[in-house]
Amino acid sequence: MNIQTLVKGIKGIIPGGLSVKDFSVVTQTSDETARQILDNFMQNGIGTFQDNQIHFQDNDKLKTSLLALRMGAPIDEISQILDWKDFEALVSEILELREFDVTRNLTLTKPRMQIDVIGIKAGVAILIDCKHWKRLSYSALETAVNKQIERTKHYVIKEKVRAALPAIVTLYQEEVKFINKVPIIPIFQLDSFCDEFYGNLEEMDLEQSE
Repeated sequence: MNIQTLVKGIKGIIPGGLSVKDFSVVTQTSDETARQILDNFMQNGIGTFQDNQIHFQDNDKLKTSLLALRMGAPIDEISQILDWKDFEALVSEILELREFDVTRNLTLTKPRMQIDVIGIKAGVAILIDCKHWKRLSYSALETAVNKQIERTKHYVIKEKVRAALPAIVTLYQEEVKFINKVPIIPIFQLDSFCDEFYGNLEEMDLEQSE
């Protein structure tokens, strides 16, 4: 199966039961193509067939997205199909593949703050604010950066890490790469950013623990 056909199929992954006809309508494919996509899904452990319906689980969309990425599908194309929870999960998966210890949706108290995704490697944490939106204005990005800097300062007081780096991960390539030394990373560049994580640290403003 080619990548574009597989990517079309991701749109049809809706938890619960779907007939082949329903799946073909959602994915805008023929019945025959829909059957081929569903057969491919099941060969890869995605979905189960029962009572003439295909049944998907909550994480099947993410599993299929990762399969498509491994086959070479563009990350930004996959990201557009995912909702914000899936987008956070994709960010987490990329970090885990680069051997970061990952925590999602950590809530800090006094003051109350939530951090979307945290990856820790060798005592250094990267705190990611996921922006699964259309392109952002500079002022909106700057506001997001300043909030993430505050979260990071709060985090290093509470948690046992050597240092922490705030970062913003976006759906699209933005015009700026850094604001106040905080990296603005499009999702399709996150893997290479993680691969070069320690080499990038000098360019960025780390919050050091006391």
